[in-house]
Amino acid sequence: MSPLKGSRFSARSSTDARCEQGEPARGLFSSGSCVLVLALVLAVPSRVASEDWPQFRGPTGQGHSSEQGLPVEWSETQNVLWKVPIGGGWSSPVIAAGRVWLTAVNATRNTRGEDSVVSLRLIGLEVATGREVVNVEVFKLQSPGAINQKNSRASPTPIVDGERVYVHFGADGTAALTTSGNVLWTTRLRYDSQHGNGGSPVLYRDLLIINCDGWGDEAYVVALDTQTGKPRWRTSRRRPWSHAYTTPLVIRAGEVDQLVSVGAFRTAAYEPLTGKEIWRVSYGEGFSNVPRPVFGHGLVYIATGFQEPSLMAVRVDGSGDVTRTHVAWTLTRGAPYTPSPLLVGEELYYVSDTGVLSCVDAKTGQMHWQQRVGGNYSASPVFAEGRVYLLSEEGMTTVFAPGKVFRRLGANRLDGTTLASIAVADRSLFIRTDTHLYRIGVRDAKAGV
Repeated sequence: MSPLKGSRFSARSSTDARCEQGEPARGLFSSGSCVLVLALVLAVPSRVASEDWPQFRGPTGQGHSSEQGLPVEWSETQNVLWKVPIGGGWSSPVIAAGRVWLTAVNATRNTRGEDSVVSLRLIGLEVATGREVVNVEVFKLQSPGAINQKNSRASPTPIVDGERVYVHFGADGTAALTTSGNVLWTTRLRYDSQHGNGGSPVLYRDLLIINCDGWGDEAYVVALDTQTGKPRWRTSRRRPWSHAYTTPLVIRAGEVDQLVSVGAFRTAAYEPLTGKEIWRVSYGEGFSNVPRPVFGHGLVYIATGFQEPSLMAVRVDGSGDVTRTHVAWTLTRGAPYTPSPLLVGEELYYVSDTGVLSCVDAKTGQMHWQQRVGGNYSASPVFAEGRVYLLSEEGMTTVFAPGKVFRRLGANRLDGTTLASIAVADRSLFIRTDTHLYRIGVRDAKAGV
C-alpha cells in the first residue's frame, strides 16, 4: 500500500495547525494526532487502545509508549510469554498489525574465521505466538570485509508503514518489502561507514530519509521515493566529514516540520520535503555519533559523539549557524556515546555507556541526581505506564520511576547479551538478545496471553 493512501499521510488539517510547539511532527501519524503526541511527550498518563511500535524508539521516535498492563518483574521463568531463536543482528524489534519485524544476518565463514558469504534478511513473527511467518533474504554479500566487533551487519531497525516494511543495511543495501516478504525495490547508497552500519531510516509522507555519514569521501542525507527507491533529494554534509551512525527525527517547530539530523561535528535541521538546510549547530570534536535526538519544550537534545562527548539543548527557532545564539545549555558529566536520551515531562534522563544514569532539568540542564546502575549500555531507554525501562548489555533491565529522586522499581535479568532497544506493544515488552527474541508480559487468561 502506498504511504500516500489513507489519512496518515494526508495534508495537514486545521487541528494539526493548532498543535503547540514541542511535539514531534506527524510523519507516522494521522491528521489531528497532536493531542496523542503531546500526551506522550509530556508523559501525561491515559488509558488508550493498544498502539503499534513501527520504528526505532516507537510511535514518536522518542521512546514513549501508551501501553498499559506491562510487567515490572520478569526472568527466564517468569512472565515470558514466548521466547524464540532468532538470527544474528542488533536491529531493534518493531511491531505493527500483529507482527514483530526485525532484520538478521546469517554468515558462512572461511577457514580463517572471516565472513565469506553473508545473507541479510527480514524476519516477521506473529505477536501472539512468536511463530515465524516471514524469513526472506534481501541482500547477499560475498567477502564483505570487517566491521567493528561490537556492531553487526543488521543493526539499523526496520520501519513499517501499512503493508510495507522498509529495511536498511547501511551501505550494504536498502529495500522495501511487502508484509508477505516480497521485495518491491532495492538500492545501495554509496558511503564508507568504517565500522559497519548503524542509523535507522525515518518516514516522512512518501519519503524514506536516511543519514549516510561516511568516512572520507562522502557524507550526506538522502530522501528516497517510497514507491521506487529513487532519490528525491540528497544534501551533502558540510565539511569536514567523518562517520556517524544516527537516526534522524522529524519534529514540528511552530508551523514548520524540521528533519533534525545529527552528524559528525555538527547537527543540521532540514526541510523534510526538499533537504534545504534550516539551521545548524557545531560541537567541535564530536563524531561517531549514535544516539537519536529527542525534542520538547522548544529544544532538541543532541548527544555530540565520541572523543569529547557532551549533551546539548538547542532551541529550534533559529536559522543558519545557531552555535553562538541558540544553545540553551551543554553538559559533559555522564554524557552517552551510544544510548539515546529520554524526555519525560520536565526531566531528561540519559545513561552513560558505563552505567551512570543521570536526571537533569530539561529546560536548564540542572542536575537532579546521578545513580550508578551497573553494567554497560547500548540500548536506549523506554517510558511506558509511568515507568522507565533501562536495558543493559548484560541482559539486566532496571525499572525506575521518573522524578527528581531516583526510585528503583525492579531489576530483571535475561540470559544473553542485549544491545538492541526494547520495543513495547500489545501489553508486552519485546527484548532481543544475541540468540533469542522474547515477548515479556503479564499472563492474563482474559487477554489471551
